Amino acid sequence: MTVDLRSEQREAIDAAFEASLEIAGGSRSGKTTALRARARRYEDECGRPLLFANHPCELVALAQATLDAANTPVRIVDEMEARRAFACCAQPLLELTWPELQKGSIDPEVAALRMPQRFLEAAYRMTRKLRDANIDPQTFLDRSLAGATDFYAKPPNFAHAALIAATKDAYRDSLDVTPQELQRQYRREIDLVKILHRLYADYVAWTRGSDALCESDAVALALERLHERPGLADFVRERFAHVFVDEMQEATPAQRALLDAIYGMPLQSVSFAGDAKAATSRFRGSRPDIALAGAQHTIRLTHMAGEPAISMHRAKTQSEEAAFVADRIHEEIERGVPPEEIAVLFRSSGDVQIYIDALLERGIPAAAAGDVNVFADRRALDAIALLWNVWDPFRHEWLLRTLSGKAMALSDASIAVLCADPPSPQAPLFALDLEQAPTARTSRWDPKRDVRLGWNVLRGETDVSLNAGARERIVLFRKLRDGWTEAMTALPLAAFVRKVWSEGLAFDGPPGSARARAQQHILHHVLRRLLMLQHERPSATLGDLLADISERAESDCETCDATLDPGFVQMLNVDEARGRSFAFVAIPDARAGSFPRWYVPDAFLWSPTLGMIPRENAGAARTSRTAKFSYYLYRTKAREAYNAQERCAFEYAISRARATVLVTAAGSPTRGITAPEFLEELRNAR
Repeated sequence: MTVDLRSEQREAIDAAFEASLEIAGGSRSGKTTALRARARRYEDECGRPLLFANHPCELVALAQATLDAANTPVRIVDEMEARRAFACCAQPLLELTWPELQKGSIDPEVAALRMPQRFLEAAYRMTRKLRDANIDPQTFLDRSLAGATDFYAKPPNFAHAALIAATKDAYRDSLDVTPQELQRQYRREIDLVKILHRLYADYVAWTRGSDALCESDAVALALERLHERPGLADFVRERFAHVFVDEMQEATPAQRALLDAIYGMPLQSVSFAGDAKAATSRFRGSRPDIALAGAQHTIRLTHMAGEPAISMHRAKTQSEEAAFVADRIHEEIERGVPPEEIAVLFRSSGDVQIYIDALLERGIPAAAAGDVNVFADRRALDAIALLWNVWDPFRHEWLLRTLSGKAMALSDASIAVLCADPPSPQAPLFALDLEQAPTARTSRWDPKRDVRLGWNVLRGETDVSLNAGARERIVLFRKLRDGWTEAMTALPLAAFVRKVWSEGLAFDGPPGSARARAQQHILHHVLRRLLMLQHERPSATLGDLLADISERAESDCETCDATLDPGFVQMLNVDEARGRSFAFVAIPDARAGSFPRWYVPDAFLWSPTLGMIPRENAGAARTSRTAKFSYYLYRTKAREAYNAQERCAFEYAISRARATVLVTAAGSPTRGITAPEFLEELRNAR
């Protein structure tokens, strides 16, 4: 196929390969097309190995190559494994066994530590941001102590009218502080800094000795090795003579530093494309001002893609909104638009089931991708429950899910029978003294409560008390489970799982229907993730894998790629739609709190100049917030900056459409003070 390239794109392709090149331009100006064509030309003409990264996160390949050259190879694990490692490093803190705590040199009465899980989550997020910002533990400590000293030595005027006006009424009491209260908050902040520094340092020490690292840890360790042995860069350049990076505006300082350490300053043999206005991850660590700086040559694509036709709708309820979006998508498909050319974009695709159900009701296959946790999906939980029934039938929460599910469909009365004693239980051969003594007080604790349901299902001791239909289903389930138990040891994992699901799961709809296809998509993804976990942990049992999945179902670490079969409408978050365009785009739920999301600061923030900024006032506190936190929000205008990022994401979502965009919301609009109402802004602008 011949591609008609514009003159700016041809110029980007024909630029010399020795120097670094930035391909800049607005949304849908052809940056990705030009970058890919340049990579093909390099491959054809130079014939040397290259690395093409569709996103800066794929630069982890450079980190792996560096560590391989340094004889410290690692395997890349996901965020869940990194969180577990961080929790292990923090266990001595939670058990109060640190020498500093026992000696009293650190007071554990700091922000959020009264709720350990919440504290660990906030501490891990800060650690991850520090790693991405290429800030080591000692630098973190030095800047935190210096920032605290400077701030509390010369505190700002907390009675300033602008500061008071910018602070919410509920938190204005945080500005009414005495010198003694500021001194107390200073001591609490220093203790928090020491605790976080120790946690960060322990975690970094662990990563240096581990062979399983997440992406940002691998990048940080590679930077350390390059600093210790600069000659490693030569080995990496031999492996990847030229690097092409798309969506460079989303790169973190650490990822950019890795490029600089390997390909020199100024950069050589690096081509990247990006648009600072399209950066949507600034609050997660991306720095477009750093990532897009320093290229020796810049070519700006001036082509402006045609603006899509925009229509808007506000419904009374979310159900009505979902139905309206589904009807509109059905109309587009009837006009001849392929379903795979239709995308429904959200700020987060983690909770969009109501929109998926509306499409499935109209016979349109749809599935979510991006930051959605598939393990929390109803269809995935039903499938996981069957595997638990085989491995451990006494995990009653999973057994009850199967018994009450569509395949078994037992009534509450039948389940109550299965949870009760048999009608004529066998007398125990040796009775306990408690049972023999008529005057003994009967305990309220039932010693058989943890096994009774499982035994009744496996042994059939209560079958006579069930009605004919329920008894037939229980007998069939028991027979199927016996076969599954044998298959668990006789078959490979993939074959075993398929056998269990094909025999034990009920179809969501007739074969080939939209609901059946959507269910198969979910099952395919769950099986693929299960096999990936088995590959990472070859010695793990089925129970270990299921326990891992159960933990992941409760976390926010799981993601789902956008690989869908033809005929599916894609429900994506904005970041998952990067570099792609669609004939029709719907942007539902464009209301305050959803798109854009609320700005919810973490338990503690960090600034290179101000140091640590605890949100919550700890110890003998009179107010819920610290004075420093209220001042920081006012000085940096953090909420305004966050809303500006959300607005960039909204505009980027609109730009993904080539022809038509539908923007919808439900309910009455807010006043748009804390978070803007994008649908109303768009309506007013037109």
